[in-house]
Amino acid sequence: MENQNQNSGRRHREQSATSSRRSLKRKLDEDSGEDRGRIGGESPSDSQQDLVTEIRTQVEILDSVASSSAEQDRASVKRAIHVLSELAKNEDIVNAIVDCAAVPVLVKHLKAPPLVTEIESGPRLYEHEVEKGSAFTLGLLAIKPEHQQLIVDAGALPPLVDLLKRHSAVPNSRVVNGVIRRAADAITNLAHENSSIKTRVRIEGGIPPLVELLEFADAKVQRAAAGALRTLAFKNDENKNQIVECNALPTLILMLRSEDAAIHYEAVGVIGNLVHSSPNIKKEVLAAGALQPVIGLLRSCCSESQREAALLLGQFAATDSDCKVHIVQRGAVPPLIEMLQSSDAQLREMSAFALGRLAQDPHNQAGIAHSGGVVPLLKLLESKNGSLQHNAAFALYGLADNEDNVADLIRVGGIQKLQDGEFIVQPTRDCVAKTLKRLEEKIHGRVLSHLLFMMREGEKNVKRRVALALAHLCSPDDQRTTFIDNNGLALLLELLESTNSKHQRDSSMALCRLANKASSVSPIDAAPPSPIPQVYLGEQYVNSPTLSDVTFLVEGKRFYAHRICLLASSDAFRAMFDGGYRERDAKDIEIPNIRWDVFELMMRYIYTGSVDVNADIAQDLLSAADQYLLEGLKRLCEYAIAQDISVENVSLMFELSEAFNALSLRHASILFILEKYDKLCIMPWYTQLIQRILPETRNYFARILTRPVQGEIRR
Repeated sequence: MENQNQNSGRRHREQSATSSRRSLKRKLDEDSGEDRGRIGGESPSDSQQDLVTEIRTQVEILDSVASSSAEQDRASVKRAIHVLSELAKNEDIVNAIVDCAAVPVLVKHLKAPPLVTEIESGPRLYEHEVEKGSAFTLGLLAIKPEHQQLIVDAGALPPLVDLLKRHSAVPNSRVVNGVIRRAADAITNLAHENSSIKTRVRIEGGIPPLVELLEFADAKVQRAAAGALRTLAFKNDENKNQIVECNALPTLILMLRSEDAAIHYEAVGVIGNLVHSSPNIKKEVLAAGALQPVIGLLRSCCSESQREAALLLGQFAATDSDCKVHIVQRGAVPPLIEMLQSSDAQLREMSAFALGRLAQDPHNQAGIAHSGGVVPLLKLLESKNGSLQHNAAFALYGLADNEDNVADLIRVGGIQKLQDGEFIVQPTRDCVAKTLKRLEEKIHGRVLSHLLFMMREGEKNVKRRVALALAHLCSPDDQRTTFIDNNGLALLLELLESTNSKHQRDSSMALCRLANKASSVSPIDAAPPSPIPQVYLGEQYVNSPTLSDVTFLVEGKRFYAHRICLLASSDAFRAMFDGGYRERDAKDIEIPNIRWDVFELMMRYIYTGSVDVNADIAQDLLSAADQYLLEGLKRLCEYAIAQDISVENVSLMFELSEAFNALSLRHASILFILEKYDKLCIMPWYTQLIQRILPETRNYFARILTRPVQGEIRR
C-alpha cells in the first residue's frame, strides 16, 4: 500500500512537471504581447507552400546578416525573428520551422554581433532584443521533445547560459530582464523530461546563475529562474546537489512566503523536486525552515501551490514519524481536509495523499478524524479516479488503526462504503480489505460497548448502521449480546422489510454474514445424520419374502417387508402396527398415494439407513418421508432439494418446506434469498416473498444466535 502511495506522489511530480511546462507555454503566449503586434503582410498564408516560402525567407534573412551590427540589418533580423516566433506559437507549424533549418541561425543570434569598429562603442541598435527573440523562439520550438536535442547540438546552451549572466553588465534594464527570462524559459523547455540535457545544463554552468537569479528584483525573472531549476532538479541527483550547494534553499524558502502566487508556486515546485527520493536533502530543507511556509501554502489562493504544498507535506511525512507529528501540530490538518472537498480533482488527490501519510502515525489518527476527515475521505472512495480512490483508502486504513475512530467510521456508514465501493485497481481493493480486517480486530471491549450504546440510544439511521457493521465485524462470541440482547436482529429485519432497495441489500448482506459466522456448517453444506439411532436389517432384506410378515400393495405390485424393521423406524409405523388401525392385522396393506420407485427408495432407507437421493425423485420422497415421520430421510431429501434451489424456484422451495415442515430446506431457502438479493430483487414477487419469510427468518436467526458456542459446550 505504501508503494502505491509513493507511486501516486511520483506520478503527480511527473504530471506537475508537465503541467508546469504547459503553464510556461501559456506564459510565453501571454507575455509575448509585449513583443507581438500584427505583422501585416508577413502573416503566413493559407497555403502550405506559401508558409514554407515565408519561413525560408525569414531564415535566409537571419543567415545573411548573422554578424552584422548595421542598423538596417539589425532591424531586419528583429522582424524575421518576430515572424518566426509568431509562427512557432502554433505547434502545427513548429516542425516546418525546424525543417527549414531555422535552429542554427537562431542559435547564432543568441549572441550580440561583435563591434566592427572602435567607433561603435555605444549601445548597439536593438541590443538584447534580438537575443531575447531568438531565445523565445527556440523555447517555443523546444516545446516538442523531438527538437530538444537538435537545438542543444546546434550549440544553444552556452549562449543561453551567458544570457543568464547578462544582468551583471547592464543592471536594472527592462530589456535585459526580458532576455534573461527568455533564456531561463528556453532552458526549461529544452531540459523538460530529458535527463542528458539536464546534465548538460549543469556542465555548461547553468545552475549557479539560475540560483543567483532567485534573488533578482524582477519577479518575472525570479519565476523563470525557479521554473528552470524546478525542471533541472527533477530526477537528477547531481543537479539537486548542486542547487543545494549553491545555497538556493534559503531564498526558495523566502519565496514560499511571497504574495505573488506564481513565485511561491514555482518555489514549492523546486523544493518538491529537490526532496523527491532524496532523504538527505529533505532533512536539509526541513532544517532550513521550510515546514511552516509550506503549511501556509495550503490556504493559498493558487490551487497549483496548494497541490504542490500538499504533495510536499506528504513527502516530508513519508519516513519521519516526528515530522508527521510536527506537520499536524502546526495546523496542516484543517486545510488539508478542506481541500478534500475541492472541485479540483488533483487538489483532492494530493490532500488525500498527504493525509494518508500523516494517518500512519498513531498520534495523528484521532486528530484527523476529530477534525472531520472521515466523511470526505469516504466520499472520495466513490471517485472514478483510481489514484484518488487509493489515496483516500490508504488514509482510511491509517485512521482505522485507532480505536477512538472506529465508532466514527461506523456512525457515518463507513463500513457500507468500504464494502460497496467499486475500486478500480487491485491495490485499493487489498487496502480496503485490510482496513475492514483492522476494524474487525478492534470490535471488543470498550469499542464494542460504545457501539452497543449507539445501537440502543442513537438516532434511527445510526442504530441501523451500527447493526449492519456489527453483523460483519463482531465475533461469534458477541453475536448473542449484540443481536438478541441489544436488539440488533430487529434492526436488520426492519431494513430487510424496508421498501428502500439499498436498505434491503445491506440487510441481506449483513444477515448472510451473520449466519455464516454463527454456523460452523450451513444447512445446505452437509446433510446431517439421522437423529434416531437404530439397527438396520440390511440391503439383502429389501423387498425380500424371506421372513417377511407384511406385504404392501404399491401400484398393484407386492412389496415384502418385516414388521420389526418398520416398528423400529418411525412412530408412524409403530402406530400402524401397535395401534388401533386396521393395518394392524392385515396381511396386505395398500399404499394408494406413493409411486413404486418412491416407496422402494423409502424402504431401502429404512432397511439400510442410507440412500442416494437424486433431484428427480427428491420432492416425492420428501412427501413420503414426512408422511411416515422418517426424519433422517427428510433431511437427506431436503439436502438434495436445496442443491437445486434457483432464483426461479426459490419461492416454490420455501412453500415446499412449509408444506412438509422441512426445517433445513426452509433455512436453506432463506439463506439463498438473502444471498441472491441482487438477482431476486428485480422479480415482481420479491416483496411478497420477503413478507412471507420474515417470521421464519426471525426464528432462524434467534435459534442460531442463542445456541451455545463451542467453548460453552466444552465447559
